[in-house]
Amino acid sequence: MTTSEKTPAAADRPAPVATTRSGLARVPGFGRPTIRFVHRWAIALLVANVGIVVTGGAVRLTGSGLGCPTWPQCTDGSFVPHEAMGYHAAIEFGNRMLTWVLTIIAIAAVVAVWRQASSQRRNRVLVVLLALGIPFQGVVGGITVLTDLNPWVVSLHFLLSMLLVSGATVLVFRTSPYPRESAVTGIAARVGLIMAWLVYAVTWIAIYLGTVVTGSGPHAGDVHAHRNGLTPSQTTQLHADSVFVLIGLAIAVVVITRVMRMPQSRAALTYAGLLVLQGIIGMVQYFTDLPILLVLLHMLGGGLLLIGATWLVLWFRLSDSPSGDPVPLT
Repeated sequence: MTTSEKTPAAADRPAPVATTRSGLARVPGFGRPTIRFVHRWAIALLVANVGIVVTGGAVRLTGSGLGCPTWPQCTDGSFVPHEAMGYHAAIEFGNRMLTWVLTIIAIAAVVAVWRQASSQRRNRVLVVLLALGIPFQGVVGGITVLTDLNPWVVSLHFLLSMLLVSGATVLVFRTSPYPRESAVTGIAARVGLIMAWLVYAVTWIAIYLGTVVTGSGPHAGDVHAHRNGLTPSQTTQLHADSVFVLIGLAIAVVVITRVMRMPQSRAALTYAGLLVLQGIIGMVQYFTDLPILLVLLHMLGGGLLLIGATWLVLWFRLSDSPSGDPVPLT
């Protein structure tokens, strides 16, 4: 029986690890983490990574990108903003502080995964990489400030955040204590896996092109920040073209999974629904001159879309073992 086939009741039973008198063991749940406990921290890590993407977008959309004009300090000689600096500094500094919240959640996730007796090595490596990605992302964020919000560096900063979102999605999937239906094998499953990877790849292309559109548009993060010099209408059309390709791929995956009655059907329909919603938000924001709220929703939608694409690939990989048995998730 694989870990994925354990019942929720079994998942709640503490792992058989020796008790310890360390301070960590006194923290509820961390002394002998259950599978469900680990899964909840993985979800918390995913939610926090999506949240930091949205709050980072709020910093840019409110023109607060250079509210703290230097890094790692907020101003020369001070790590905190002065009252005279105004609300832009408060917004930028607040987003920097949220990074510490994300760091705490990441550390908790690392401890939970490593102390869980049945955790596989690949999950332990993944959670450590996700935790290490946070300070690295902080450095890239500092570079964006030091380069006066260079649009290409800002784009890299966003893409790295989305990479952490995708990685955290993998961790959530692998640590799930809930049983899954047996995956369909054979040619249909292989074709579905290829299509899922294409959806994942084109989702990344669409997200990247979205950052290029942003770099050519009005929301620079600061009134003095430069744009990338590209024509907004042309970059928007290129971004839209990638979305049209994505729609075609999503429809193909939905048709395959529905016709073959594959357990991945729900994941495919969920992704298609997210794509439709994201497309509607994108169109409305374009024709209404990019209002802040809709742009924030579009950024949130991008994160959810990448989660859906990642989840779709993971579901199809359950059918990708030579024996036809589901790939172990933890």
